[in-house]
Amino acid sequence: MKKKSMLIIAGEISGDMHAAALVRALQKRGMNVDIFGIGGDELRAAGMEIIVDAREMAVLGLTDVLLKYRFFRKTFYAMLTLARERRPDAILLVDYPGFNLRFAAQAHAQGLKVLYYICPQVWAWNRSRVPRMARIVDRLIAIFSLEADVFKGTGLPVDFVGHPLVTAARRTMAEPLVCLPWQGGEPCVAILPGSRYHEVKRILPTMWSAAVLLERRFPNASFIVAAPSDQVAQWIRDTLDGLDRGPARWSVVIGQTRQALRQARAAMVTSGTATIETALMRCPMIVVYKTSWITYGLGRLVIRVPFLGMVNIVAGEGLCPEFIQHRATPRALAGGLEPLLRDSPARTSMLNGLDLVIAAMGEPGAEERAADIVLAELSLRK
Repeated sequence: MKKKSMLIIAGEISGDMHAAALVRALQKRGMNVDIFGIGGDELRAAGMEIIVDAREMAVLGLTDVLLKYRFFRKTFYAMLTLARERRPDAILLVDYPGFNLRFAAQAHAQGLKVLYYICPQVWAWNRSRVPRMARIVDRLIAIFSLEADVFKGTGLPVDFVGHPLVTAARRTMAEPLVCLPWQGGEPCVAILPGSRYHEVKRILPTMWSAAVLLERRFPNASFIVAAPSDQVAQWIRDTLDGLDRGPARWSVVIGQTRQALRQARAAMVTSGTATIETALMRCPMIVVYKTSWITYGLGRLVIRVPFLGMVNIVAGEGLCPEFIQHRATPRALAGGLEPLLRDSPARTSMLNGLDLVIAAMGEPGAEERAADIVLAELSLRK
């Protein structure tokens, strides 16, 4: 049998992680497939030929995109040329909608099979794009059950496989507690300042000031700042070095986010996938986000859902308080987190709501179910 080939474009850390889990699931099935494209350390470790490193693709907001426009344009057409020359049996696009939706349109026009894993949130910011996406994508592998309803009637095959973080969360909950360097102060607060450079620089200082205010109310409190990688940890330390004195008990942990959330009483979380990870660890949270004012203004014009945090969108209500842009002040963050650190009705209500969110995320094994779909599609060349 001719060796199969697949082009993957995963332009962010989370996409790299989820795509790599899918690739490893394919390998377990004995699939002989040549994989190349855009990805990071996880896909590289899984055996993918990295054409462009995902770290070069990391941006935050319109301003950053404009500053790197020439790089993105060059990368886009280079990958398109590669797809045209190597004619992969399938293209797997992972989230990263600004780049990937345009790439899907061009690849589809060339007669290439386009699979999309982790759906762009078109239902949140522009529902008029739903019919167009249905035309340029051959199959959608969805991680939220609500996405099947969004594309109902469009003709696009949609498979809900569950959220890929469920497997990792269940595994962490079953493991022994890991000894983290949080110095034993109670209550313990987790701080998740994001995984992108500009998120850390914009959001962490406000979270840090809120931590100081919380320490005044809880003198024995300790704070764990969670970083997904060594690089992000360095950004965090560099940022904290430039700030005034923080709380007395704190530490930065690397690659132990779920353990930190498991052991924390509550968390301050940058909006994004991290809110789902926090929910799956059943850790009460507040959701925080700050970006450039240009990006914020444009976002207000196009976003069509009442919440920014994915945890609240899945819940269908403002389960976890959101502090966005000008509302994200140290005093507001400390005030929002304080009742979650006590045995309060607000904490009990949030825990009950998080249980419903967890149930909506599906069962473990999303990457296995996604791999079965990709395997079937690779066997049926377009």
